[in-house]
Amino acid sequence: MDPCPFVRLIVESLALKLPRPTKPAGAGVYPTATPCFCKLRLKNLNFPSQTALLPLSNGAADSPPESFTSAPGFHLDALTIRRVSGKPVTVCVEVYTGRMGVTCGVSSGKLVGSVQVTVDLGVSQTRPAVFQDGWMKVGNGLDKPTAKLHLMVRAEPDPRFVFQFGGEPECSPIVFQIQGNIRQPVFSCKFSADRSRSRSLPPNFSNKNRGWMRTLAGEKEKQGRERKGWMIMIYDLSGSPVAAASMITPFVPSPGTDRVSRSNPGAWLILSPHGFSVSSWKPWGRLEAWREKGPVDGLGYKFELVTENGPSNGIPIAESTMNVKKGGLFCIDKKVSRPTLTSLKSPVKGFVMGSTVEGEGKVSKPMVQVGIQHVTCMADAALFIALSAAIDLSMDACRLFSRKLRKELCHDKQDSSS
Repeated sequence: MDPCPFVRLIVESLALKLPRPTKPAGAGVYPTATPCFCKLRLKNLNFPSQTALLPLSNGAADSPPESFTSAPGFHLDALTIRRVSGKPVTVCVEVYTGRMGVTCGVSSGKLVGSVQVTVDLGVSQTRPAVFQDGWMKVGNGLDKPTAKLHLMVRAEPDPRFVFQFGGEPECSPIVFQIQGNIRQPVFSCKFSADRSRSRSLPPNFSNKNRGWMRTLAGEKEKQGRERKGWMIMIYDLSGSPVAAASMITPFVPSPGTDRVSRSNPGAWLILSPHGFSVSSWKPWGRLEAWREKGPVDGLGYKFELVTENGPSNGIPIAESTMNVKKGGLFCIDKKVSRPTLTSLKSPVKGFVMGSTVEGEGKVSKPMVQVGIQHVTCMADAALFIALSAAIDLSMDACRLFSRKLRKELCHDKQDSSS
């Protein structure tokens, strides 16, 4: 099957130039140090607004800014593209002075003005296109100096393979590839929970790979105060294993609590077959998960993914925080405008994958998107399916230990809900 069309709308090279004051600034006032930010939205489209800091520029009139920032960007799927077919899309950028956030229920920023850029998505489905690159006046001040915003707005085709679990991962569902209204089965899953395994690994996992595993004090917790031995295997339609997610560090509560914490996270290995033997595996990535308090939405789940170099020397390529009740999106996405030392070391370029996760108490059938440049065969896609399953299962593994799990996740009656 062909991939689904997506368009990536990017807003970057953001910087602000404030008008010079007509009178000398008073003592302790530094106009060039005023904190500024912007809010971005797509007019007439139901996308959440985005916020980005704005560094101030003091350069010559039309020279590029000395420093800049970027917004997360917007990802438009096939349904949105069809909805706006033949119509221009308008990017609206509102500029504020002051600090981001809300104080006592009131926005802390003061609106300076806004700019708008029109985007033609029809062009961007087939080739990259730049719609704005340079300085724009903020507002319509005719009789006084105005601020100027520097930005680049561009769009590029970003086709992706889309998959969806036919049920919750712990129920060993079929995984479908989605294109429009067509659903085609491509993988099957097999979940198991074996408490007798201190670490859950496929057969014949090479000893040289055990540097990925670390023994934590929490592993000594008594039975019933740990969640361990979980594993999910991914099979192709012929029944051959093509990927696996294996819980190698048990999820245990921190001392004196009933919560998995950052100091003692649970961990999974994402595994791919190695060589011609169906029982030989190698690590592709390591996923750690724990539960923590967030600054806005209260309790949340935190995830961190490390590449195959190992937990000590590996390169973190993605992290995400999700609200306990609302769930969220785990995304591997690196958009780098100008290379930095960190970006040069990272193996990730562009959109890699995104996986939806539901909050506690909700039926979860993860939807997975994978960038086509990261899939040369279906076995490549299977690794992201295994990762998505591990993320979803971690939401259950991180649940408070004062709460019971559903029977599919449990080893014995004392852990399951009635």
